[in-house]
Amino acid sequence: MFRQIGPTEILLILGVVLLLFGGRKLPELARGSGRALRIFKSEVKELKDDDKPSHDLDGEVVDEDGARTEATARSEQLRRDGTSEQA
Repeated sequence: MFRQIGPTEILLILGVVLLLFGGRKLPELARGSGRALRIFKSEVKELKDDDKPSHDLDGEVVDEDGARTEATARSEQLRRDGTSEQA
């Protein structure tokens, strides 16, 4: 049904994009697309994290109101920084 896109087709598409937007707008478009993808990725990750139960295997505890304890917030920050809690 559909065949693979070859190098000729890619060059043709890039040429059309260059004609439509111009050379000066392409870096702005790429930067904006990168930001949008980064935001989308972080939102998807947050949605996956929201699906976790209130008590997971790491011992994180959530209050009755759904608020995290300070120890939980501190351990999450350590994980984001790439350091271990035991260090």
